[in-house]
Formats: sequence, structure tokens, C-alpha cells
Amino acid sequence: MFSIMLRDDAVLEPLEVWQAQEFADHLDRAREHVRPWVGPRFIADAAATLKRYAEFQAADGARLFGIRDRGTLVGGVMFTDFNAAMGSCELGCWLEPAAEGRGLVTRASAVLLDWAFTTRGLHRAEWICRADNERSAAVAKRLGMTLEGVRREAWPFGDVRYDKQVWAILAPEWQAR
Repeated sequence: MFSIMLRDDAVLEPLEVWQAQEFADHLDRAREHVRPWVGPRFIADAAATLKRYAEFQAADGARLFGIRDRGTLVGGVMFTDFNAAMGSCELGCWLEPAAEGRGLVTRASAVLLDWAFTTRGLHRAEWICRADNERSAAVAKRLGMTLEGVRREAWPFGDVRYDKQVWAILAPEWQAR
């Protein structure tokens, strides 16, 4: 397994099926905080989520990575979609409140973008978030992404439908940064 330093006290690592209990414990700490922003299927069953992403990765698809702060799993980043044939991917993230505000998601997402564009030769990366998720939109901005549009009332949560923002960056834009 690899580990990439994000800061002196934080690393990015793959999340694997054998880590299901640790992932479940982390989701229990983060569940209420992330519930409005991530799909219910993601947080419903930790072991099933890790297995699903392992299967996606084995097929050269989506991938899931954890962010550890001082050895504790506090969040992660992922390719929610990864399509090498189309040259595109979509990134996503989640984080416990205690780990917010330290740039961990931005740094981890930059690692994924660099790998997607430089190593895998993808052309386009997207970031999709609820329009009222200002923290997520701020990450997209820090990554140099462009807001391409809003999908109106496309994100159902509870009895309310929220707008979705679609952010993107192209390989030449990433490489010119």
C-alpha cells in the first residue's frame, strides 16, 4: 500500500475492504455532518461501500482514498466516476468536522487530479456539489475549476430538492497552473 503525505501529520491512502470496521467507525463520527452532501448509499453500509469501490477499481473505474490525520481516518477523496476510455472523471470528498479548515481535501484532490491528468492521460475532471455547499465549491475553486453550470433542483434530500453545481477543469488548464 502507498501513503502520500498531505501535511506533516496527515496522509492520503487507499481504503480497502479489510478496513471496513475502521471505515464504519469513521462514518459513525461523520454521518450527520456529511449526510446532506453525500449519497445515502455511500454511508449506509461501510463494508458494502468499500467492496463496491474495490470492484470499481478492479475494472479501472472509481476509486476511494482515505485521509488520515495523526493516524486516524478523518475523511477521504474519491473518483466517483473514472472513465479512461472517455478521458474523464469526477471527484468527490467527505470530511469529519474536526479535520476541516486545514486544506486536506484540496491537497488530496490535487493528488488525484495530478494522477488522472499526468499518469492516466485523462482530459476532463468534474466536481459536482450541492449549490449550498460552500465548502465544497471553495475546494473546486482552489483547484482551479470553472463553474460550468447549475442543475436546478437535481439533488433530493429529505423533502427538499437542491440545485447542483457542476465544476470542471481540463488537463491543459491543470498543467498550466
